[in-house]
Amino acid sequence: MNRLFPLFLKLEGRKCLVVGAGKIAESKVASLLDTGATLHVVAPEATGRIKAWERTGALHWHRRKFRNTDLAGCLLVVVATSSRELHERIFRSAKRRNIICNVVDVPDLCDFYYPAVVHRGSLQIAVSTAGKSPALAQRLRKELQAQFGPEYEEWIAELGIEREGLRLAGIPPAELNAQLHEMATDSSLRKFLKRRRK
Repeated sequence: MNRLFPLFLKLEGRKCLVVGAGKIAESKVASLLDTGATLHVVAPEATGRIKAWERTGALHWHRRKFRNTDLAGCLLVVVATSSRELHERIFRSAKRRNIICNVVDVPDLCDFYYPAVVHRGSLQIAVSTAGKSPALAQRLRKELQAQFGPEYEEWIAELGIEREGLRLAGIPPAELNAQLHEMATDSSLRKFLKRRRK
């Protein structure tokens, strides 16, 4: 099997589609909402949370069965229904249109997999087993959550501000690179935590 290409996508304003609106689809919808994607959900029925998101204008819910025209203009589609026949049809249609597709829990009908993710502000650490063992990915995520605690969110925000200041100062590239790497060391983190405790 070819190696997966690890990628963090900017989805803000891009059309994404979720087919299905049950409990499994709900978690996929939630993760897409966080990105600022223009989100469309197609399903005759929906969970209470999906209905609530629609009422706030966070997504567009089409209360009907899937149509091939729903794929028009999409960057990606996530499918979470109980119909294998529908899954295969959507996957084939998406492939013809060069739309990346994920059929939840059906690895052979996936162009991408959902990783287990640790979020610490701007820091995101993603773990994937290419669909082989989601349980292992989740275990590793828990270990990483313990290793990279909540303090990383504030520290990385500070690093971003300091980096921008150094870039604007016109420091020569080699010196800038050395300073940026020094700022990202464990000793720098310890100094940050010491300052924060005062």
